[in-house]
Amino acid sequence: MKKRSIAILLSLVLILALAGCGGSAKGDSYYSTNSAASEPAAPMEAGADGEYWAMDAAAEMDMPGNGATANAAADSRSTLPDGVKMIYRASLELETTEFDQAAAQVKALTAQMDGYFEEQNTYTRGGGYRSATYTVRVPAARFEEFLSQIGSVCTVVRQSQSAEDVSEYYYDMESRLETAKIKLDRLQELLSKAEEMEDIITLEGAISDTEYQIEQLSGENRHYDSLIGYSTINVNLSEVYRVTEVETAPLTFGQRMGIAFRDGLRNFGDGMEDFLEWLAYSWLTLLVVIAVIVVIVKLIRSGSAKRANGEKKPRRKLFGKKNKDAAPAETTEQNKEE
Repeated sequence: MKKRSIAILLSLVLILALAGCGGSAKGDSYYSTNSAASEPAAPMEAGADGEYWAMDAAAEMDMPGNGATANAAADSRSTLPDGVKMIYRASLELETTEFDQAAAQVKALTAQMDGYFEEQNTYTRGGGYRSATYTVRVPAARFEEFLSQIGSVCTVVRQSQSAEDVSEYYYDMESRLETAKIKLDRLQELLSKAEEMEDIITLEGAISDTEYQIEQLSGENRHYDSLIGYSTINVNLSEVYRVTEVETAPLTFGQRMGIAFRDGLRNFGDGMEDFLEWLAYSWLTLLVVIAVIVVIVKLIRSGSAKRANGEKKPRRKLFGKKNKDAAPAETTEQNKEE
């Protein structure tokens, strides 16, 4: 029995060693063999392994959104080299004077592109103007089409987009997931043959760790499938009084002067509108301020008039003593006689 336990433990160590080596070796070769059906890294029962992988792939395809993701990814691969995995992202700032109509058109365009809203929020800003933020997911194959048509819905003030190649990481992750599944099958096979309690506990711990690793890798794999199949577009829609005009750089001096003159008139008009709006909000405060200023001016004028008529107030004694500056009249007459 001891010899059999030692043999099982040695087999377990050998499996772990092969799993570690297989993950790195297969990660280098998987990219070139992605389009073909790859064989397991180590000999296994063909029927059992083939059924396992087919069932796993079907389960992932049946999950919500995965079927459309796979179709979109297949369409996007038609314009990319075989095996390349790209993630597309974009950020848009839109302006409109008709908020309800523009929001409805954004939703209609998203549905037309077979996309969906991952997140949407609406806010009310100062002055009653509204704004909305959307996180739109559209198939990668229709990413550029969505960006080209959004300009007909609203005015695009700012647009940025990016593309990230995640092929190397994606295939390395798939390789590690496949290796972990092979390792799990081997551990379960050893567990069915183990008889010693110590061996059973060791194998069950290794199986539990491997299952947790498979769950993590599978979740990460689905996440990247979603990012690759469906592009992410962050949209910020703002309701404005006047849409910002996006113009090309002027070529001649006359064009620059015309734009400067037009912008000057527009800025003057906007300034007058802002002033009148401020006046409408602050008229009561202005009346109070004007009344206070009028009272102060009247008091100043009244004091000036009194000083002009020669009205002077008598000087007061300081600390009970007479003011030296104001000498008695008799003393002044005596000084004159002397």
